[in-house]
Amino acid sequence: MLQQRFLRDLLLFMLVVLINVYLGIYIDSEVLKKNCFPYETAFENFRDEEVSEEVINSFLYDSEPMEENAITEQKIKSIKYADFAKLSEYLAMYFALNNTCSDSDLLEENISFVKEHQPEKFERIQSKIEAMWTDAVLFPVGAIENEPGATVDFANSWRQSRTFGGDRFHEGCDIMASVNQRGIYPIYSVSDGVVENIGWLRLGGYRIGIRSRHGAYFYYAHLSDYAKDFQIGEEVKAGTLIGFMGDTGYSDTPGTTGNFPVHLHFGVYFDDESGKEFSVNPFPLLRYLKSF
Repeated sequence: MLQQRFLRDLLLFMLVVLINVYLGIYIDSEVLKKNCFPYETAFENFRDEEVSEEVINSFLYDSEPMEENAITEQKIKSIKYADFAKLSEYLAMYFALNNTCSDSDLLEENISFVKEHQPEKFERIQSKIEAMWTDAVLFPVGAIENEPGATVDFANSWRQSRTFGGDRFHEGCDIMASVNQRGIYPIYSVSDGVVENIGWLRLGGYRIGIRSRHGAYFYYAHLSDYAKDFQIGEEVKAGTLIGFMGDTGYSDTPGTTGNFPVHLHFGVYFDDESGKEFSVNPFPLLRYLKSF
């Protein structure tokens, strides 16, 4: 009798242990499913776009990175065969993992899991990355006829401090002119799209904002003048001449110039789920476009 009771109690104890183990595994599994795509981390890293050219190239071409500025047949062909859908998936997962994993096989495993358990969060980031990289097809500043020595230069000035109009951070990338003369560098639309804003802004001077096909808002500021009388709602094509580089802005008075060197301020913006606008670092995109 005592032996039977002992066996019964032992079996009950083992059953309780097994149930607790199963519940622990189940809870851990559910927590993992819930937290497999940390949206806020992905969002902030997407905005900052702290990603090297080497990582971008490895995600785009699934091959060894090409030498910087190398003009090769492979590089020319790569424009046509770049897989921006795959790039956007890799970058979304890369950002969610806090920029710590660039191994494509590991990213693929994580992407498959996230798509199964957190598809909406993943798509909210991935779709914006794809829009930005797919819709922009050329560098915004063109060459100057009869000025072969005129060049441009730019660096990652994202989040640098700005003080005009109050303390704020820089929400774009400044493309600087080697010839500090307004009105000679042509500025082109990087994408197909629709003119959404145009005219004078206190900070941006003469600016134009173009909404691309997939929702990216490309912003061009400090223009000396416009190429034509663009109208809000007017469609433009990638490569459309929209104006010329200048030094307008930092004033409430339209036409003010000379408050800073001639340059193009280029920005990229999106609307979040509530309709609130947010900026994204355009430097990696410009670096890629300039290489072609």
